[in-house]
Amino acid sequence: MGALTLPAAGKVYADAQVFIYTVENHAIYQPILRPLWQSIQAGSLTAISSELTMMESLIGPFKRNDLTLVGTFDQFFQQPGISFVGITTLILREAARLRAATKLRTPDAIHLATAVFTGCVLFITNDMSFRGVVNLPVIFLDDLLKP
Repeated sequence: MGALTLPAAGKVYADAQVFIYTVENHAIYQPILRPLWQSIQAGSLTAISSELTMMESLIGPFKRNDLTLVGTFDQFFQQPGISFVGITTLILREAARLRAATKLRTPDAIHLATAVFTGCVLFITNDMSFRGVVNLPVIFLDDLLKP
């Protein structure tokens, strides 16, 4: 199993799966993501994500009517070193450009546009629709599971 290679400093885009795997204590992915959260707690990295991630992360808990887990997500989202960026006109415009130039779906184009617009140096996801993205380096968590 590979390790998560992180930059020494800067902004890292965390897609919704990163939050879901962490908060829901996913047995396989949580250990892989531990260095990310340690670097954020140490102040060397900042996790950036779109406010869209909040919605995506809460769908499962709301479907299961697990309000305790909703509260756990809400608390996690408020930690220092995590910033959620609103969906602005500029981000939507960039998302439209990306959507026109790639096979990304609208939500994914919004995520990528947010990462680009905020100057992220790395994008962490497990969504294979980001394969082939050339705007910034992308780490796929499943790739780290391969020997």
